[in-house]
Amino acid sequence: MTIGIGLLGLGTVGAGVAQILATPEGRHPLVGALSLRRVAVRDLQRPRPVTLAPEIIGDDPAAVVADPTVDIVVEVIGGLEPARSLILAAIAAGKPVVTANKAVIARHGAEIAAAAAERGVYVLMEAAVGGGIPIIEPLKQSLGANRIERVSGIINGTTNYILSRMAAEGADYAAVLADAQALGYAEADPAADVQGADAADKIAILAGLAYGGLVDRPAIPVEGIDRLQARDIDYAGNLGFVVKLLAVAQRHGSDPDGTEVLDVRVHPTLLPRDHPLAGVNGVNNAILVEGDPVGRVMFYGPGAGAGPTASAVVADILNIAAIRGLGAGALDPLLAAGSWRRCRLVEADRTCHRNYVRFQAADRPGVIGHIGSCFGAEGVSLQSIVQHESEGPGAEIVVVTHAVEEGRFRRALAAITARPEVEAVQACLRTL
Repeated sequence: MTIGIGLLGLGTVGAGVAQILATPEGRHPLVGALSLRRVAVRDLQRPRPVTLAPEIIGDDPAAVVADPTVDIVVEVIGGLEPARSLILAAIAAGKPVVTANKAVIARHGAEIAAAAAERGVYVLMEAAVGGGIPIIEPLKQSLGANRIERVSGIINGTTNYILSRMAAEGADYAAVLADAQALGYAEADPAADVQGADAADKIAILAGLAYGGLVDRPAIPVEGIDRLQARDIDYAGNLGFVVKLLAVAQRHGSDPDGTEVLDVRVHPTLLPRDHPLAGVNGVNNAILVEGDPVGRVMFYGPGAGAGPTASAVVADILNIAAIRGLGAGALDPLLAAGSWRRCRLVEADRTCHRNYVRFQAADRPGVIGHIGSCFGAEGVSLQSIVQHESEGPGAEIVVVTHAVEEGRFRRALAAITARPEVEAVQACLRTL
C-alpha cells in the first residue's frame, strides 16, 4: 500500500517533512509507505534545503489538492489565505488534511471542523502548537478521561528566549530582541511573537481541545512583552519570581444552560521559582495540564524549528495512514475534528489572580500608607509592599497582592492613581 502525499509549502517545515519522507530507514515502517507525489512552492527559483525530483514541484497549490494521486494534503504554507481555502478544497475533495497552521485553525477552526465532519475526513494539527511537543493528541486521547481545570504554557520560543536572556544578564529588551533577530529566533517583524498574538492563537486551540468547545480567538485578552522593562524582571527576581509570557486557559464555572465559562488569556506573568514552568528557558516550550484525577502533567521540548515541527506533521500523517490501512469507514471520534460543548469567555472583571504593580510616586511620608488604604478599601490584601529608589526624582513602590477579583483590583488602582502623590503606574503584571 502506497499513500500519496501532497505538500503545500517547502519552507523550513515543508523541507523537514520532505526530508523525513525521503529517508524512511530506521523510522516507523509506515513511513516507507508514504510517497511525496506533488509539492507546491511560491517561488520555483528559490534554493531548497532538500533535493526533490523537479517534475513534482510546481507553483499551483490548487493543482496539488486536485491531483488524483494525492491521498493526504499537508498544509505548511502558513497564514490565513490561501491556506484556509486550500484546506477547505481538500476536504471537499474527500482528502484528509494535516496542518501546522495555528492561525487558520484558531480563527477558522469551526468552519474547517464542520466541513470535515460533513465530508467524513480527518483534519489533524499536532504541529500547530508546541512544535515537536506532543500535546494535541494527548489532550484529545490520553487525557480524555480527565476534567481539565487549567492548561498553562510557555508556547512561544522567541519571547522565552528574550525573557531568559533579560533575566540572566539584566539586558535591555531592545538589545536582546536584536540578538534574537540576528540568530534567527525572531522574525524581522517580530510583532506576532512579542505582542502575544502567536501564543493567543495556540492557547485558543488548546482551550478548544481541553474543554470541548470553540473559543472566540479575537476576544482573548492579550498582552505581550514589548513594553516589559528590565527593572521589573530584576524586582521580580528579588521577590523570588521569574517572568514568563504565559498562555492560560482555565475553567471558571458554567452557566445554567451548561455553557462552559473559561478564563483564557496571554500575558507576562510572575512565576514562583519553584513553579514547574519557571525553569523553562531559551527557545524551549512547555505546557502544564492540570486535571482531575491525573493531577499535573507537563510536556516539554523544542517548540519550533524544522526538525521538531516536521516530526509532529509526519506523526499526524502516520495516524491517518494507519487508519486508512484498516479500511474503516467511520472516523475515529478521538482523532476527528469537532466540539461538543458551548464555551464563552468570562467577563474580565470577574477573573481572580495575584498582581505585581510598580508605582512612581513622590518620596514623602505617608505615601505607602495611602496606597495600602486604597487597596484595603476595595478588599485587596497585600503580600508585600516595598519602596525602592527611583532613577529620577521620587520613589518606586512595588506591590504584590494576594488573589483578588480583577474588578476590585482595577477600582483600587483608579483610587491610587487619583492621589496627587502617585504619579503613574509604571508596570502591572499578573502573578501566580
